[in-house]
Amino acid sequence: MVQAKKIALIVVVVFVMYTIITSPERAADLVQVGFEGISSAAQGIGDFMSELVK
Repeated sequence: MVQAKKIALIVVVVFVMYTIITSPERAADLVQVGFEGISSAAQGIGDFMSELVK
């Protein structure tokens, strides 16, 4: 099981590196979308907590 996790991690890292090298603009777009999603989720949690306090 540990070997499978290591292999999967290596495959993901190789894929990410390949994507960055072959298409840096697309990779930057994907990272931006990811951060926007995280930001939206954090904003939603903050709004929810604010409403709970009220």
